[in-house]
Amino acid sequence: MITRPLSPESNSGSDADQRMPALFVGHGNPMNAIEDNAFSRAWEDMARLLPRPKAILCISAHWETAGTQVTAMEHPKTIHDFGGFPHELYEKSYPAPGSPELAKQVQKLVKKAPVAPDQSWGLDHGTWSVLCRMFPQAEIPVVQLSLDATKPPAWHYALAKELRPLREQGVLIVGSGNIVHNLYQVDFYHDSGYDWAAEFDGTIERLILAHDHELIINYQKLGQAAALSIPTNEHYLPLLYALAVQDDQEPVSFFAEGLTLGSLSMRSVRIG
Repeated sequence: MITRPLSPESNSGSDADQRMPALFVGHGNPMNAIEDNAFSRAWEDMARLLPRPKAILCISAHWETAGTQVTAMEHPKTIHDFGGFPHELYEKSYPAPGSPELAKQVQKLVKKAPVAPDQSWGLDHGTWSVLCRMFPQAEIPVVQLSLDATKPPAWHYALAKELRPLREQGVLIVGSGNIVHNLYQVDFYHDSGYDWAAEFDGTIERLILAHDHELIINYQKLGQAAALSIPTNEHYLPLLYALAVQDDQEPVSFFAEGLTLGSLSMRSVRIG
């Protein structure tokens, strides 16, 4: 099921001085980059309702590092970090420019840890498979921030809070992952979700609406459904980056939701 944002805004013109919303996108199957389906259409619809970003900072589940890094090249490459998909998907390119200036701003803002500039990564499919539907012209500069795989969820949330000023500078912060992501349990013949996946997805929905970030961070306390939904947390952590930049009274809405392949949640969240 797809829901629409609560507070549409025009995206006409340049809004670099306008406070940007923040997003978490459940990106799911890379085929969403080239298939016309309910989820890819929801991403396109959301983009039409956003102010035009000056730049985009994406935190993708698919860039894990030891330490924190930020892409700092002028022209990031399109990374096809998957296997077994149709040739058409490997031919897909997203030639958005990078932004060394935004990378330097991220380095300056983050005090939680040193942020190393990266010249070798690029845009992985957690980033480009979503942005190619939202901003198909690939004209907006895009920078990726890595996930330090050695750190716990609370550390990531604290680091993400330091990124909040970017929203005032016209930067769209996008976390890209999945609230429920268990590839061990994927069933390609299951077009909805297992009971435990639906339970956990619904629990996180309620906690987001209640602004209970503490329990979202400490998801291990949420029982067996959480353990099954998050066998590894790289797809869950980008949600924390979106929630961390939310102000106390700021509205939140869901612009896509639904379970697919049994064990993937496609829930997508708009902050502001």
